[in-house]
Amino acid sequence: MPADDPTLARIGQGVDLHHRQGRREAARDLFARIWDDIGGESGDPLHVCVLAHSMADVQDDVREELTWDLRALAAVEHITDDRVAQAGVPLPVAGLLPSLHLNLGECYRKLGDLNRARGHLHQARAHMGALGGDDYAQLIRSGLERLARQLAEPS
Repeated sequence: MPADDPTLARIGQGVDLHHRQGRREAARDLFARIWDDIGGESGDPLHVCVLAHSMADVQDDVREELTWDLRALAAVEHITDDRVAQAGVPLPVAGLLPSLHLNLGECYRKLGDLNRARGHLHQARAHMGALGGDDYAQLIRSGLERLARQLAEPS
C-alpha cells in the first residue's frame, strides 16, 4: 500500500498482518478500527473501497465476505483517477476492477450462484487491460484462470 496516504498505510499494515504474518483475527480487528475511524461507508471512497476489499479477505463467513466485497465495488464508482494518483496508488481506478470482480466471482461461486460468478469473471476480464504486466497483474490473471476452471469456462 502506498505510504503517501496514512489511512492506506494503516490498511497496508492490516494486509501485512493477514498475508505475511498469518494473523487474520488481528488484521480483522485493525480493519474494524480503521473502518470506524474513516466513518464507515460515508468515508473517503478510496479508503472505503480499499478497506472493504481488504476486510472481505479476513471474513470467516462467505456471506460477510460478499457484503464487504459489494461495499468495495459500490465505493469504486465514486473514486477518480486524480484521487488514486494523489494517494500514490500506481493504478488508474479501472485497475482496481479486475480484483474486485474476481473476489465477487469467488464469493458467488462459493455460494453456488454460478451465473453471477460467471458475470463477475467476465467483468474482471473486461477490465484486465487497465493492468500492466507486473506481478500484481499476473496474480489477478492466475486468479481469473483458476475461477474460470472452477466454473468450467474457457480461459
